[in-house]
Amino acid sequence: MSKSKDKTETGNRLKGSLGPTERAENWKRLEHDEFDVVVIGGGVTGAGAALDAATRGLRVALVEARDLAAGTSSRSSKLFHGGLRYLEQLEFSLVREALRERELMLTRLAPHLVKPVPFLYPLTRRFWERPYTAAGLLMYDTMGGARSVPGQKHLSRAGALRMVPALKRNAMIGGIRYYDAQADDARHTMTVARTAARYGAVVMTSSQVTGFLREADRIAGVKVRDVETAEEVEVRAHAVINATGVWTDELQKLSGGRGRFRVRSSKGVHIVVPRDRIVAETGMILRTEKSVLFVIPWGNHWIIGTTDTDWHLDLAHPSATKADIDYLLEHVNSVLATPLTHDDIEGVYAGLRPLLAGESEESSKLSREHAVARVAPGLVAIAGGKYTTYRVMAADAVDAVSPDVPGRMASSITDQVPLIGADGYHALVNQADQLASAHGLHPYRIRHLLDRYGSEIHEVLAAGDERPDLLKPVPAAPNYLQAEIVYACSHEGAMHLEDVLTRRTRISIEYPHRGVDCADAVARLMAVELGWDEETIAREVAVYTQRVEAERDSQTEPSDQAADAKRSAAPEARISLLEPVV
Repeated sequence: MSKSKDKTETGNRLKGSLGPTERAENWKRLEHDEFDVVVIGGGVTGAGAALDAATRGLRVALVEARDLAAGTSSRSSKLFHGGLRYLEQLEFSLVREALRERELMLTRLAPHLVKPVPFLYPLTRRFWERPYTAAGLLMYDTMGGARSVPGQKHLSRAGALRMVPALKRNAMIGGIRYYDAQADDARHTMTVARTAARYGAVVMTSSQVTGFLREADRIAGVKVRDVETAEEVEVRAHAVINATGVWTDELQKLSGGRGRFRVRSSKGVHIVVPRDRIVAETGMILRTEKSVLFVIPWGNHWIIGTTDTDWHLDLAHPSATKADIDYLLEHVNSVLATPLTHDDIEGVYAGLRPLLAGESEESSKLSREHAVARVAPGLVAIAGGKYTTYRVMAADAVDAVSPDVPGRMASSITDQVPLIGADGYHALVNQADQLASAHGLHPYRIRHLLDRYGSEIHEVLAAGDERPDLLKPVPAAPNYLQAEIVYACSHEGAMHLEDVLTRRTRISIEYPHRGVDCADAVARLMAVELGWDEETIAREVAVYTQRVEAERDSQTEPSDQAADAKRSAAPEARISLLEPVV
């Protein structure tokens, strides 16, 4: 290997790049290296465990059957929050832990990705509700320690209506504004994984675990299949962490061991509507008969959700039904002066919560706390928990493999490890006008990029130095630059059209066409980076188009079974996936 090539590859590793070159190198490392820990699952908990292990000095590999954040971690409410309703359930430790994590993300670990977001809590009952809710919000404001978001503000009915003119006048008697935080969950998860790669982790997507290696009475590694090529390899490790979320039970069966806990899947559906359909300065949190409903600001849109129902069908592709969508519209319209209709909806997504199964028949009452268990020598499973507390969950999982890893294990330090893009972010925000002028872009565009890439913005914009057209918007998706598509392939591990349209960007839920109108243009940008020919481009566009059509069809069905049948008919982008997927 030449010195220049070696220097380039070392530089890419330091950047945490997950491009085609790094993937080829990582596949060789899976085959030839022995690891301290193999993490199965590319959701936020798995990515967090890989980062935690790598920064403790362990040799770690992360394998994911599909894409980073392909499951639950791209389909949440996109909030970093303590969970107000958990206060009512007296889960004080869970709320306190989550609020501390929120503070860490806002101030130290990911200020470019995690942002404060205001909410209005409408009050509907006189006398007791305001002091009762205010006391809860006061606890909420103070439990997380140091505070980087404003405290609660009490509003009269007139004040609340000025803040949210879209509300019916009789929908409340007043309100309280409070703050939480939000992030693009898929981008955050991907950034955690890239940060793990920066610190030495082997991060492999499209890599499906098909079995376990055993030595005597212990787990000694995993068998992995490259679902792009159907090639298989044995990966040796001192310990394996099962961080597969709703697939936890399936993976425990595959290991041949008996699980220490069960995971139950609860479906949560969200709808996305244009910002001008609800005239408001803040988001809202509304009580329902079972839980709460959020109306969440999301750029030029609102995200409205969520539902909470059991799901027993395809874990990879949970489907929203017409009944789910009607439920959300009914509840949000109960307080809106101008009701929303199905025609207002531009995006819909459904995700599954991995809940620890309990005695309760209602999924909304199952535990959001996490559990870690040593299933067998060499195998640890982690499940449950909230997106917000992923870092704590990851540290607990790595702690649990300590008996299996030779030597003395260092303590977790991820509370001191900023994610890629965090360093220098605030200075670049102050320099947004200069950056805009240097690249011929509007300052708003630069700020948008900074909030997606942080200090990595230079890498994104550098693509335009040789190809100026890349600094133009994506056709039919003008919120994104063409350079972002290229960067998704060269640095962020995107391998298929759906990876870019549904997770690296949010085109699939932010435009009425759901990505179909720009699919060909995006595929052609990807083709340059990934070496696709015309046949591959056509297949990627066809598969994505069929996916969107299947999702639209499923959303007209009355039942989970009917919706699942429609959604499951669409082909997979990763053609060599084996079922069941773990």
